[in-house]
Amino acid sequence: MKNYTNNQLLLKEYIKQEFEENGSYKDENSYFEFLAAQQLVKDYDLSDEEIENGLMGGGLDGGCDAIYIFSNGVLVNDDVFETLTIPKEMKLELVIIQAKNTTSFKEDAVMKWKTISENLLQFSNAIGGFTGRYNENVLRAFENFRLLHMKAIRSRVKLHFNYVYVTLASELHPNVVAQASELEKIIRRLFPSKNVTVDVKFVNSDALMDRINSISETRFVLPLSDTPINIGEKKDYVTLVNIAKYYRFIVDEYGDLRKNIFESNVRDYQGKNSVNNEIQESLSNSTGEDFWWLNNGVTILASETSQETGKELVIVKPEIVNGLQTSTEIYNYFRQHPDMLETEVRNVLVRVIVPNDDASRDRIILATNNQTNIPKSSLRATDPIHWQIEMYFKGRGLYYDRRKNYYKNLGKKSSEIVSISFLAQCLMSLILQKPNYARARPSTLLENQENYERLYLSHQNLSVFYNSAKLGKIVEKFVKSNGGFTTTEKTDILFYVLYWVAVQKIGKTDINIEDVRDLDLNYFGDDKINVAAQYVYCEYKQLGGNNQIAKSSTLIDSLKAKKNLFMQDDAV
Repeated sequence: MKNYTNNQLLLKEYIKQEFEENGSYKDENSYFEFLAAQQLVKDYDLSDEEIENGLMGGGLDGGCDAIYIFSNGVLVNDDVFETLTIPKEMKLELVIIQAKNTTSFKEDAVMKWKTISENLLQFSNAIGGFTGRYNENVLRAFENFRLLHMKAIRSRVKLHFNYVYVTLASELHPNVVAQASELEKIIRRLFPSKNVTVDVKFVNSDALMDRINSISETRFVLPLSDTPINIGEKKDYVTLVNIAKYYRFIVDEYGDLRKNIFESNVRDYQGKNSVNNEIQESLSNSTGEDFWWLNNGVTILASETSQETGKELVIVKPEIVNGLQTSTEIYNYFRQHPDMLETEVRNVLVRVIVPNDDASRDRIILATNNQTNIPKSSLRATDPIHWQIEMYFKGRGLYYDRRKNYYKNLGKKSSEIVSISFLAQCLMSLILQKPNYARARPSTLLENQENYERLYLSHQNLSVFYNSAKLGKIVEKFVKSNGGFTTTEKTDILFYVLYWVAVQKIGKTDINIEDVRDLDLNYFGDDKINVAAQYVYCEYKQLGGNNQIAKSSTLIDSLKAKKNLFMQDDAV
């Protein structure tokens, strides 16, 4: 009998308990793929939905259980790919994860990486030529990486390939290491540039346990240039901070921006526009004025602050809600001029505020970000209706994640957390009868003002939102835990099943707000969902059973046309 290390035994028990509590995966091995990806991309601060969307699973994955693409540390989703702004300097990362719930590392896994890299990272090879050899999700991920690299060809692109193999092993055989060395040589032959880095990492039981036990840093020390102005009883401060010390405050130990402390900032970095060019000009070509004379500064929200010394603030859970452009330009400046870090004397104006409550927090975010031309869709989460939804859900066992990963960081189960995009997808599928649109554009649904106003009426009965989300979660759990569907199929049919099981209950295809409001959620047991799921799945497969079918109107039109036939079959 094999002797397991303590960490191996503890991890086996941890995986078992987490799998049983999650309840959305067919077995421990499939759950381990999610768990491994969750831990390995922890530094990118992804939501569980974003992590799950990167899982390839279901066979024909070429050794890629999960794939994630990052542009300057920001996840690149399918639906934002075409509209992604290409900065002048880009760090393009391809993260590939192989996760096996075993106690050894095998050469075969790395050999698969070598083969798929030769096949799909060689730009002269047509992606379509490998249909049938690799699944649809894998092909699309590699195609997106190639297209993004092509799109950014005029920018200064730094490529980073990060292959991560994780198991419960305690030892690593030299032959596996040799395979990794050969993989690195393949990538360097395909991308012969000094701006390319390749990492092949092996995460064993000890390293995985360390990742699981690590927590996100919440307490930060901000060095000050002088004694700050303290305003009010809440310990709010206005202060000047040396821009070199501010740079160190906003980067991690690897010198990358701490994306999590910018999470509440509703604007993305706008690239080399006129405002940012002026900020960079004032940094690079000092004319004698202090930087804060020429810049509006930064606003930081915190859950708690304390002045430990005359020139040092401790900030708990900082959120930079205004000043992303300024912060990013400061970051870019010192990345290009690291020699200036020790001699820099200029300052940036920083406001640190402890809001009275969530409503006050939202008003501050809205006010500090509404002074420039910002798309209305970016400010959705601060609309009063979303705060009302959050409060309504909380009293009924669901947690509306207006603030990304807020409830995840509080330890709430992913099965109880409803993201802004997931609720929008459920509403779009039920009330607008567009599960195809929900499937195709999960991150950009709320950018359409007309759709937004139809779905998020300020006087809307809150049970409409709750019933949509709750039913969505019930259906999601069934579809994800059903072993009969591949990972791709689960993603493609989820919102169609949600719509169709509601049609099954209501008896008509043109579902309206009142229908959703009055839904009896007790009706939707596994037997009812299974009937709808199998019908949707059969129709999906007959029409071609691929990503294009799920994202077009073909499937929804076909389902609606056959509604009466379905109702007759269901009655029988």
